[in-house]
Amino acid sequence: MKTIGLIGGMSWESSAHYYRVLNQETARRLGGLHSAPVILHSVDFAPIAQMQSDGDWAGAGAVLAGIARQLQAAGAEVIGLATNTMHVVAEAITADLNVPFIHIADPTSDALLADGFGTVGLLGTRFTMEMDFYRDRLSARGLVSLIPEVDRTNLNGIIYDELCRGIVRDESRRVYVDAITRLAARGAEAVILGCTEITMLIDDDVSPLPVYDTTDLHAKALVAAALA
Repeated sequence: MKTIGLIGGMSWESSAHYYRVLNQETARRLGGLHSAPVILHSVDFAPIAQMQSDGDWAGAGAVLAGIARQLQAAGAEVIGLATNTMHVVAEAITADLNVPFIHIADPTSDALLADGFGTVGLLGTRFTMEMDFYRDRLSARGLVSLIPEVDRTNLNGIIYDELCRGIVRDESRRVYVDAITRLAARGAEAVILGCTEITMLIDDDVSPLPVYDTTDLHAKALVAAALA
């Protein structure tokens, strides 16, 4: 099995979930006492979050590209970025890599298409919902993505002010369920949890639409790539 390099810490709450799924999926596939060989670079999220707020995507891309190169130099043979939003700088990250980089939107698209869905709701930070980088990736695979028409600021605030800090509130869960309900009314057949922290709030038990958890799907895709 190849060594997985993970750029994490954005936030560490979701990175902990990644680490668990990487090892659970490896054990499921290989059996016994097998676990995943992982090199994790846990990033201090505060400076990255400030760059997001400032619109300094070039600066953030340079930081994450440097980390990816460090992971490759340390022996990582396949690399993943444990956040949806920062895939806005995926091209900068992959520019100098010689090992595979697994884009988080690809296994999500694969799962949706395999299940026969064509129109999906997309929830995430306001950057993921409002910028083109993620929706264009879905569109290239033939998926139509819908984003909330209202409450995007509130949904974004729940991620940064609560979930990234480990705070899970029933009131915030209801905000997300309401957003999914409105997406369903507009024609969404399923919903993408397009921020790696939203899985802390929403799953199939509470969602009015089938849920596609990017954290879970991405971690499993990294294991599949490491075993290929």
